[in-house]
Amino acid sequence: FQYCLSGHPTLPCNVLKFKSTTIMLDCGLDMTSTLNFLPLPLVQSPRLSNLPGWSLKDGNAFLDKELKECSGHVFVDSVPEFCLPEKISTSQMAHCFLAFARVISIFVTSLSNSPTTRSPTSHTAVAQLCSFWVYHMHTAGVNSSNKELPATELIDLSTVDVILISNYHCMMALPYITEHTGFTGTVYATEPTMQIGRLLMEELVNFIERVPKAQSASLWKNKDIQRLLPSPLKDAVEVSTWRRCYTMQEVNSALSKIQLVGYSQKIELFGAVQVTPLSSGYALGSSNWIIQSHYEKVSYVSGSSLLTTHPQPMDQASLKNSDVLVLTGLTQIPTANPDGMVGEFCSNLALTVRNGGNVLVPCYPSGVIYDLLECLYQYIDSAGLSSIPFYFISPVANSSLEFSQIFAEWLCHNKQSKVYLPEPPFPHAELIQTNKLKHYPSIHGDFSNDFRQPCVVFTGHPSLRFGDVVHFMELWGKSSLNTVIFTEPDFSYLEALAPYQPLAMKCIYCPIDTRLNFIQVSKLLKEVQPLHVVCPEQYTQPPPAQSHRMDLMIDCQPPAMSYRRAEVLALPFKRRYEKIEIMPELADSLVPMEIKPGISLATVSAVLHTKDNKHVLQPPPRPAQPTSSKKRKRVSEDVPDCKVLKPLLSGSIPVEQFVQTLEKHGFSDIKVEDTAKGHIVLLQEAETLIQIEEDSTHIICDNDETLRVRLRDLVLRFLQKF
Repeated sequence: FQYCLSGHPTLPCNVLKFKSTTIMLDCGLDMTSTLNFLPLPLVQSPRLSNLPGWSLKDGNAFLDKELKECSGHVFVDSVPEFCLPEKISTSQMAHCFLAFARVISIFVTSLSNSPTTRSPTSHTAVAQLCSFWVYHMHTAGVNSSNKELPATELIDLSTVDVILISNYHCMMALPYITEHTGFTGTVYATEPTMQIGRLLMEELVNFIERVPKAQSASLWKNKDIQRLLPSPLKDAVEVSTWRRCYTMQEVNSALSKIQLVGYSQKIELFGAVQVTPLSSGYALGSSNWIIQSHYEKVSYVSGSSLLTTHPQPMDQASLKNSDVLVLTGLTQIPTANPDGMVGEFCSNLALTVRNGGNVLVPCYPSGVIYDLLECLYQYIDSAGLSSIPFYFISPVANSSLEFSQIFAEWLCHNKQSKVYLPEPPFPHAELIQTNKLKHYPSIHGDFSNDFRQPCVVFTGHPSLRFGDVVHFMELWGKSSLNTVIFTEPDFSYLEALAPYQPLAMKCIYCPIDTRLNFIQVSKLLKEVQPLHVVCPEQYTQPPPAQSHRMDLMIDCQPPAMSYRRAEVLALPFKRRYEKIEIMPELADSLVPMEIKPGISLATVSAVLHTKDNKHVLQPPPRPAQPTSSKKRKRVSEDVPDCKVLKPLLSGSIPVEQFVQTLEKHGFSDIKVEDTAKGHIVLLQEAETLIQIEEDSTHIICDNDETLRVRLRDLVLRFLQKF
């Protein structure tokens, strides 16, 4: 079974129950909820401080302290909060308990009124219970299609055995899960994923904690009030479960649970399942995962890329022969070409700087920024930008640039080869040496002394709600000479800009998303040919804004199985086998007998020993020897009695020859009757009936054991013994 705990296809969080193990696939954190909050300025902003309060028509005096209005948009004036995929609200849980109580009541009544129901645990009763449960979940308003259905109604996260992380963007919710759900398992990730994930979390915590808010807004979360608010606050999902950012203590505790793995390393889980990370080609250390038993194989493809960038190329060959391929993390902008977007980025940057303006690039401290710096390295001289300073500002800027140079084994072959020359794999090392690129932890300190304009600034956060980017938006937003260029596709740039309106600076949208598009996915699926494809519902239909674009959806045969948030999907496995090891001494004792030309069988009498999901056939214990000692053996030495097994029989009884044999042995007055399943041989004189069928023979006589044994021996003449 697969449980979907996230409605965001590029920030997945799924739980797979497979071969007695419970595996969480990624734990992405949906940060789009932060767009509902006012930015956190590093320096006091009179503009933001003087925004008018917003209140309902009844003039609620408290609400206007929590909500502020800016250019027709309403924002929450509080520390930004995040929407967690696994959280549950008390009200929804109450709905579930009430619905379930109603189900049980009706179900018990139906059982007591039904004369045919023997036990409430029968298959029929269970089916009735499931039907009642589904019906009353719908009538209680907890519909599976409702996006507000809390995901933890599906599964207790404390039962999760392991968490597999595919890339550093898909682990941002890890501290919420490992520190607050009773999780006691292991997290598996590659070293670059863990280290860069640590940087992203550290940056996030730093951005939030260095601008403390005195007030905390909660009144607006009341459901009766929220439904009266303007969009998008009115439409926000499960606001009562939104959480503030975690602390560095929680981050460090969560990361301590990670076990580092390498590509193609096979990790055994409890003897039942083997998991293997493969290069996905998307980011440093990003992985797809193979989850397999001896006879079933699930491939988890998340955040993959076939483009030639800095990571190792995607391993496609290992995805072949999959029973099920779970596909998530496709590009968020399928109509945009990454190469074209990079070209547009460079040209707009050059145009702004030549006109004396500054360029602001909201970005994460790792990932696309490496490729942008490499493109600018090649572009600077030809565009006449060699005198323009480039600033990279982040609490983790230095660590990020250093990590990109030391993880050589995780890079593409071209960059790996540079390490042995020796040369730095990324050209930004040369940009730093020549002082064309400078990096700082914040706008304070050294940056204030070195800062000169016009310039290009790379800084976070892409949401424009916290981080040094807020300062530059306030500083440069009033001039049309300046430009903000959006390259990260995770946030709507129009919503990100809303609290800064009216805005004079130019805004350019150049989203660069190197993940698989639908054309590449179709080609990939044709090459690896999985038996079944499982993907988010969004991928099985065109985008709402482009409903005519049938090419912007997954097209495969058989059609992909889709899932949505808070939905349980039964994965279609056809194989039903287990691997069993036979001990050598037991194998030596087997004596195959040919029952048909080319077909031999051997009977096995053994003890099946199971430990850690490994099954071993061992020789049966010998019959216990009688002993005169009356001392009781220790429990650990007790073994089950070994009974002498009767031989197994195979073959068929030819009726005519069998009748002739009976006559030779003195039986007379024999009649044969044909039946639907075989034949009946009547010995009228002996008042005996022999029923011969394809898989059994019955001798029915009247308390004459001597006659029965005599007839049995005649039957056995026609059968083979094992």
